[in-house]
Amino acid sequence: MFAFLSDFFEKKLIDCWAPVPLSACRVTKPYLLERANISDGTVIIIAVPYFTKACADKQRNISAYAVSKNYHDFFINLFDELILLLQANFPNQTFASFADHSPIAEIEAAALAGLGVIGQNHLLLTPKYSSYIFLGEIITDAILPCDTQKIQGCENCGACQKSCPMEDCGTCLSALTQKKGELSEREAACIVKYGSAWGCDICQEVCPHTKRALKSGSIFTPIPYFYEDNISHLTTLALDAMSDEAFVTRAFSWRGRNTVRRNLLLLENHFKEKGDEWC
Repeated sequence: MFAFLSDFFEKKLIDCWAPVPLSACRVTKPYLLERANISDGTVIIIAVPYFTKACADKQRNISAYAVSKNYHDFFINLFDELILLLQANFPNQTFASFADHSPIAEIEAAALAGLGVIGQNHLLLTPKYSSYIFLGEIITDAILPCDTQKIQGCENCGACQKSCPMEDCGTCLSALTQKKGELSEREAACIVKYGSAWGCDICQEVCPHTKRALKSGSIFTPIPYFYEDNISHLTTLALDAMSDEAFVTRAFSWRGRNTVRRNLLLLENHFKEKGDEWC
């Protein structure tokens, strides 16, 4: 099975993956394993890189993970294909796929699998892609030979914690940009100050692992999906021009148009008052 998976992931240009025993992972949602009828076996943990040239745009005003089309659709297509192939080739085994809504603590599992270290920002830092990866996994009742690595942390340089705007904003900036309804004056001022219409990447941007990956060029994903329909600088004009079908393909759609539009208007009105051209 390992050889089969190696060949599949090589064709999909995914080079950051590894198996880890399910018994070594911290189960956080046991009902998902019960639903899949898996009590023991192996987790195939996958780190999918998404950073593109558009993510490096200095005018980017949304989180890098939202620059490309919704990553959930990438995983749905990937896992639909892989599960069918696994079931056809290994009919006596059970397989289940997960991304985001996972039965295990994904970042810990990835560190146990040796894919990277855990940063002070609680993200997985991989050698090639830093933290600009999406995690997903296939869990099977098959017992695959694999080693468990000791979970390691980063160098604890403190750059991410020193740069985090949480104290300034009174809350997580990413969560603030996703908050529905009206914002307080402080909240609105925070969005304007940090120039974010959706999400926050500050802790990732200042990380030495990211800086090294950018300098070497290894940070850029080889996967074509993440280069399709990139949007790095969102405007109200572009947002309003999106059809509903196009809007739901974006990661920033899940809180609705009004939330994103509110943030964009805050930013655009601020720049208009300053007499600057923003859009």
